[in-house]
Amino acid sequence: MIPYGIAAAVSTRVSNELGAGRPQAARLAVCSVMIIAVIELVIISLGLFACRNIMGYAYSNEKEVVDYVTEMVPLICVSVVMDSLQGVLSGVARGCGWQHIGAYVNLGAFYLAGIPVAVLLGFRLHFGGRGLWIGILTGSSIQTAMLAFITCRTDWEYQARKAKERMLQGIHELS
Repeated sequence: MIPYGIAAAVSTRVSNELGAGRPQAARLAVCSVMIIAVIELVIISLGLFACRNIMGYAYSNEKEVVDYVTEMVPLICVSVVMDSLQGVLSGVARGCGWQHIGAYVNLGAFYLAGIPVAVLLGFRLHFGGRGLWIGILTGSSIQTAMLAFITCRTDWEYQARKAKERMLQGIHELS
């Protein structure tokens, strides 16, 4: 939940900075929250990985369950990384008014890649839960990569001009 809180904060900050005509401040906000997200994901992933041999006991005392959880923890750690970055980048997209782009990225990443990979690995190739998780991780990785690419290629001055136009349009509609 931490990345989603950060995402809400950056969404508000980016939209406010763009609306105020301060594109460099919006860019700085994005860079700052990405650093915070990376610190958070490193701490959480390392903590999970360090506890991988004992986490299974939170669910069961059976050796089979404990061993399965131990096997799955590395995938969970990678999921924490991807979900943290994706969550924050989604907040950036909302702050820039790119909800439609985020929706297309989400649909493409999960419905065109993640779910088919999950079905293939989980059911056709009999990887079970690991295959399903890898499929979801595939979708999350693609989504993160696409949002990162879009964010890195952003022309912040142009985004500030667009925000100002949207504000002026809203004022004229109220008149």
